Amino acid sequence: MTWMRWAPATERALYGPDGGFYRRPEGPAGHFRTSVHASALFARAVARLLLEVDAALGRPEELAFVDVGAGRGELVAGVLAELPEAVGERLRVYAVELADRPPLPPAAPSTGLWTERWWDAVLWTDRVPRGATGLLFANEWLDNVPLDTGEVGEDGRLRYLEVDTATGEERLGEPVDAADAAWAARWWPAERPGDFAEFGTPRDAAWAHAVAGLDRGLAVAVDYGHTAGRRPPFPTRTGFLDGREVAPVPDGSRDVTAHVALDAVAVPALHSLWTTQREALRALGVSGARPALALASTDPAGYLRALGGAGEGAELTDPAGLGAFGWLAQTVRMPVPASLEALPGWQTLTP
Repeated sequence: MTWMRWAPATERALYGPDGGFYRRPEGPAGHFRTSVHASALFARAVARLLLEVDAALGRPEELAFVDVGAGRGELVAGVLAELPEAVGERLRVYAVELADRPPLPPAAPSTGLWTERWWDAVLWTDRVPRGATGLLFANEWLDNVPLDTGEVGEDGRLRYLEVDTATGEERLGEPVDAADAAWAARWWPAERPGDFAEFGTPRDAAWAHAVAGLDRGLAVAVDYGHTAGRRPPFPTRTGFLDGREVAPVPDGSRDVTAHVALDAVAVPALHSLWTTQREALRALGVSGARPALALASTDPAGYLRALGGAGEGAELTDPAGLGAFGWLAQTVRMPVPASLEALPGWQTLTP
């Protein structure tokens, strides 16, 4: 048996240079389906948001689109396919990913700005760029930032959980350090024997580092998550392999993920919005509403296309599925984009 705390065990299982899950050539799409893979409507909504960010910034000389956790470039390709040529003269695209650049993304589109030449111009990097102006978008990235879990033992002390990396079996370990104890006291109190907490300290730091890369712009994190008052009663860590949810064994064979404390992640002193994917995508024009039946008689082909789009939109906004994802949006020295401005819940946190 090899016993480790969950954070280093997950780090090695997902990102280790020798067999880490996210360094495999098939990428995430080979094992689970995200909003990006569900429908091109998701990329269309992100492209619309990028254009609104561009307008709110006064159309800067260089407009950045930063895709954090880019997988195999599916979202980058989809967004490029939805952008007009006029934006291309100012556009700079970054795909932030540990894995090497793929030759071409699967199912490469053929509209908008998309060309193989554009794909070659995408800056593929393992680091978030500094000094960018535009939209930073992190779809299902933070849930894969490794974190530790703790549980209150019978002695009343909050202790780290350790995991056997071969089987996933857990045991109580050492008392938590001062940083994680302070984080739990602020964001996820655990006081009675059996209470647990998933310490978001590394995710808070990862998001703060990403947002700091923007000189001006909008940063958006999309993930399964929760906020204070709605913390889950049981650990959220799980695994995914070959399209199935499986036990979260950190042996490198599968994805290991846990939900995100989205309120804790937010960078203080920035104008911030917490909303659901359902509400955010609806604001960006994805509704899932069925087309008028009269269209079937006047334009049968158009009706079938619209019906297919409605089905995809319904999946993306389903409150029991993808629509339940949380969206955290934070502005950095810019006004709120037009579509998101109408959504309730904007606030500024103080440190």
